[in-house]
Formats: sequence, structure tokens, C-alpha cells
Amino acid sequence: MASPPVLFLKNTRLTFGATPLLTGADLVVGEGDRITLVGRNGSGKSTLLKIAAGLVEADDGERFVQPGKTIRYLPQEPDLSAYANTLAYVEAGLGPGDDAYRAQYLLTELGLTGEEKPAGLSGGEARRAALARVLAPEPDILLLDEPTNHLDLPAIEWLESELKSLRSALVLISHDRRFLENLSRTTVWLDRGVTRTLERGFAHFEDWRDEVLAEEERELQKLDQRIKAEEHWMRYGVTARRKRNVRRVGLLADMRRQKREHRGPTGAVRMEAAQAEAGSKLVIEAKGLSKSYAGRPIVSDFSTRVARGDRIGILGPNGAGKTTLLRLLTGDLEPDAGTVKLGISLEMQTLDQRRASLDPNTTLADALTDGKGDWVVIGEEKRHVIGYMKDFLFTPEQARTPLSALSGGERGRVMLARALARPSNLLVLDEPTNDLDLETLDLLEDLLGDYAGTVIVVSHDRDFIDRVVTSVIMAEGDGRWTEYAGGYSDMVAQRGKGVEARRAPDEERTTRPSQQTTAPQKTRSKLSFKDKHALETLPGRIEALTAKAAKLKAELADPALYGTDHGKFSRTANLLANTEAEIASMEEEWLRLEMLREELG
Repeated sequence: MASPPVLFLKNTRLTFGATPLLTGADLVVGEGDRITLVGRNGSGKSTLLKIAAGLVEADDGERFVQPGKTIRYLPQEPDLSAYANTLAYVEAGLGPGDDAYRAQYLLTELGLTGEEKPAGLSGGEARRAALARVLAPEPDILLLDEPTNHLDLPAIEWLESELKSLRSALVLISHDRRFLENLSRTTVWLDRGVTRTLERGFAHFEDWRDEVLAEEERELQKLDQRIKAEEHWMRYGVTARRKRNVRRVGLLADMRRQKREHRGPTGAVRMEAAQAEAGSKLVIEAKGLSKSYAGRPIVSDFSTRVARGDRIGILGPNGAGKTTLLRLLTGDLEPDAGTVKLGISLEMQTLDQRRASLDPNTTLADALTDGKGDWVVIGEEKRHVIGYMKDFLFTPEQARTPLSALSGGERGRVMLARALARPSNLLVLDEPTNDLDLETLDLLEDLLGDYAGTVIVVSHDRDFIDRVVTSVIMAEGDGRWTEYAGGYSDMVAQRGKGVEARRAPDEERTTRPSQQTTAPQKTRSKLSFKDKHALETLPGRIEALTAKAAKLKAELADPALYGTDHGKFSRTANLLANTEAEIASMEEEWLRLEMLREELG
């Protein structure tokens, strides 16, 4: 029997300026649900999540949350400025009765001490603190917007395990396919302002989406045929039956309006890479590379050969030295020992994870043309910058927009567009998947598959690594790196384990002590009459209330109740919440008295 929703949005509508963003979006969250919310960048996923959290008010539609249910929302850009340190920030998110120790436990698991000052936090550290804040209370509903951004692989796998152990309902937005496949049981697709629901996990989404779009295309073709038939009748059909004529004129007008107002699927990113001459077969040869900082070895006696056409993935936890190894291999950093030999005629293009090469004051058009006019040259093809922008889902109106005004996903697409427009036979990609939507990731994977040159990629996205690379260089700790054939899954099979968190040699992993219930102190020799009476009567009262709660749940499970009598649905939901709270209170009182009875003997 289906449980009643603890949160739902119905027919949600929202317009920004003159552009409708949401035109009829629904979201239903039941107890313990595992929902992924998917859609293109800019489709309104984050906005819908904020409406569900009560942070943004829709122009129209209904929002309902069962009374007494708690919601926590993870923002993409948390603000910690009002707090002394990360521990104070996380503790401020706890409610009455929440386990105060979880704040420190979660911060430790996420690689923070709790003493970090907000002013000195990186974007990734602020996100991890925000994750600890929303997880600490173990709320009824968790709304998580890109929770894996800026997390390394050990943290992502830990987060998966933590979320699986919670009783909270989850609504997730993420570009990490493996993360979504492992956690979701329902998929909600936000497309052109409305939502469609698949009662299966994300692993089944893409096949279903393609079927939906194919059916939509077939229906549009049928509409075209009906319009042509009606237009032919209007020109050549019998005109004596005036009433029928008027009806069919109206029908034709309706069909034309339906076709005119039809919003097709959002345009796809079009990617192609400008490729340089192939160059030599040997791209990189490294022998005995070593590099240390402050006495700590980052790379120790590492050797490898990279040939033309190889796809190399570099994996390891944050702080292992992945970017340092990348810079050593590409000649951007001098080793303490060892040598690096680069191939002849090497044309390298780099996508860095911090988007550092983007001047925030530069306009979008100038960033793509290097300020040299209105044209982009890709290989032997000359493209106008507006047309090239459209390939990456930018509108002509954004041509003079400064990069500082773009979202993280849009800046990621700018970096891709710049890197792919320049001739290369070696692509170096440092965290290329950050802030990209799933369909853009698909196209990037396809492009890398067709790319004739060599690719070196640093990424925490397990699915992306599996799909793209031919071998993995893995951080083993203490500066040791080992190369494994295949992708991430192949590496795990050969190594026997995945990426582990990096810890200082003398650091011991904090373990969470088991919760202990403090026994009442012995302040009297026997139970009072009132306590004895409560011990005798509470079990019967709890049983009666449990039966009442079961009856209320059965009423709410009726799918017709909400649609036919919304007022009764709300009253019943409120009564159920109050009944369950009363049961919990009675159970706690009975447990306290039973422990007191045992203590007194």
C-alpha cells in the first residue's frame, strides 16, 4: 500500500522576465523515496528544488509538506560568513533532539576539522561543510543539488554509503551517472517546463527519454498530416454544409496553433575538435620522475610512456598530487629528479578545473575569438562566432555578456568551446565534467572517442573514466603511482579496491562511539503510584494509537482522496502527524519508566 506523500508540488509555474521556466511541473515525495531530478542545464531543476524547499515562491501551483516533517536543502553556493567556523555552521543546522555529535563526525568524514574559518575556505571545503550541515539532523527529506561537486572519489563513495543508510527521502540533482544509478529508484525528468516521471532508477532513464522523444516526433508528424488533409478539404471539399465547415475551420485553426506553440526538445550541443597534424608516435616518455614539497613525496620514481591515441586517466584522492603529476608529464613543472621527453610537433590544449584561464571581464564572444573579430577557425572551417556559440547552447543575446555573469555549467562549456576550437593533438582535461549536464557529457565522450590525438584526463567521475580512458594511473600513497589497463572498474578489479582517502601517517580515523542512553540516577527506592499506573496503561494506549495511525495511513493511501477532497486530505495528514508524534512521546516515556523500574529493582 502506497504511503501518503510527505511533500508534493502540483502544477508549478514560474516565469523569469518574459521567459516561462516552469509551466506545469509536479513533484511527489513519499517517505524513504529515492528520486533523481534530471534535465538540461537551464531547464529549472535547481529552481524547482528551491521551490520544494520553500526558498522560492512559484507564480502559481500548490505546495504541501506534511506537518512536523523536516526538510534540508543543499545549495550549490553555501554562505558561511555569519559563523565563526565550520563546526558552528554545521551545529546551527541541528534541531531539538538531534544528535550533537553528528556535526563533528560528519565534518571529520568529509575531511574537515571544524576549526576552519569561513573566510579561508575554498569552494570545495564550503560545499563539504554544507553537506555536513544538511546530513547532521537526519531530516525527513533531503534535497541535494549537485552533492558530488568538488568531492573526490573516496568522499563520493562515502556519501553514497551514508545516504543509503539514512531513512530520509532523497531528491538528487547530479551529473554523476554512477552516483545516480546507485541511489535512485525514481526518475523525474524536467523538460520544457513540465515534468515526466519514470518509476525506475536513473539507469533506465536514457532509453525511456529517447522513446518519449521518438513518440513525440511521431505525433508531430501525424499532426502535420492532419493539417495537410484539412487544408486540402478547405480548398476542394464540399461547401454546402455550412455548420460542418465552421467546425472544421475551427479545428484547423486549433491544429495550426498546436503546431505553432509546440516546443521541441532543447537543442543539442554540437562539438567538434580542431585537430593538428598527428605529430610523432611517442607523445610523452617519463623516466624516474620524483617531486616533493616540504619533505613530503608527491611523485617518487615514476616512469611511463604515452603513445599517440592513448587515453590516460589520472586517479587519486584530493591532495594525492594528481595535478602535480599532470604538470610534470606535460613539461609544465620541473621534476626534482628524472626526465620527461615530449613528442615532436606536440600541439597541446588544456582545460583546467578552476577555469583560471577565463578572464571574468571578457565577453563571451571575445573569449571564443581571443578578441580577434567575429570568426572562429576550426581546422579548415571558418565559423561566425554566433553560430559557434549556438553549437554550445548559447543564445546570440549572450555574445556581449561578461563571463562573470555565466553559471558554472556555462563557464564549463566556454572552456570546452575554446579548447576544441584550437588545433591540438594532445588534450589535457583537469576535471572536465564539473558543472556539465549529462547530455553535454555524452557528447564530450563521443568527441573524445572520435578524437585522433591523445587525451590525458583527471576526473572523479567513475562512469566518465570507464567510458573514455584506455588506462589509469592510480595514486597508491607516499608518492607511489601505478598504471592499470582499462577504466575505473578495471582498476578496481585488478587492485582489489577503489580510491581511498588520503590521511596523514599519524592520523587515526575518527570512529563514532555508539550512542548511550544515560540511565536515571537512583534518587528514590520505589516507583510512585503515578509511574506504576503509567507503566501499566501506556502499552494499551500506544497500541490503540498505532491502530489509529494505520487507519489514517490507509485513508491517505487512497489515490482519489487528494483529487476529490483536498481539504480532507490535509486534515487527515495533519491528524496522522500529530498521532505519530504522540506515539513517539509515549514510547519514550514508557522506556524511561521501564529503565527506572529496573534500576530500582
